[in-house]
Amino acid sequence: MKRLNLTDHFLIAMPTMEDPYFSKSLIYIAEHNDQGALGIIVNRPINMTLATLFEKIEVPIESPELANLPVFFGGPVQTDRGFVLHRPVGAWQSTLAVTQEVGLTSSRDVLQAVARDGEPHEIMVSLGYSGWGAGQLENELAQNAWLTVPAEPFILFDLPCEERLPSAMEMLGIDFIHLAGQAGHA
Repeated sequence: MKRLNLTDHFLIAMPTMEDPYFSKSLIYIAEHNDQGALGIIVNRPINMTLATLFEKIEVPIESPELANLPVFFGGPVQTDRGFVLHRPVGAWQSTLAVTQEVGLTSSRDVLQAVARDGEPHEIMVSLGYSGWGAGQLENELAQNAWLTVPAEPFILFDLPCEERLPSAMEMLGIDFIHLAGQAGHA
């Protein structure tokens, strides 16, 4: 039996998702293997901009177009730690190359480059991440907690956060308003 690999996919929370961390969330899966899965919630901005974050970590930002970008709640794990989803992948100290185009970096050097040079300019910064242990995500999928769809970088980097979930749903041909909370049974 072929093992499920949802790396570079979106998870869409089903309407029955009651967990306040994940209700109405769109998660980008950066890694999925037999050890578990790691993802970032990409549609839940917090009340912080990059300028505010960079001020807190004492990194002066010189790129005014990036200063007003929102910081996101990436998930309930390590909420005191920053994660940068970016394109292109680049060569940072601690980067997980999700695809040939998209990377997830947790080292400070990517933030310093963004502040200094505005590169990479296609970024999404989160505090925290979403994680699943071995088999946990597969179990949640079997319980109809999530829909999955291959990810599209334009949803991550080009759309406002409030349009990301509906756009991912459209890729499946589904309108979130009409999505039923229970699977049908014959």
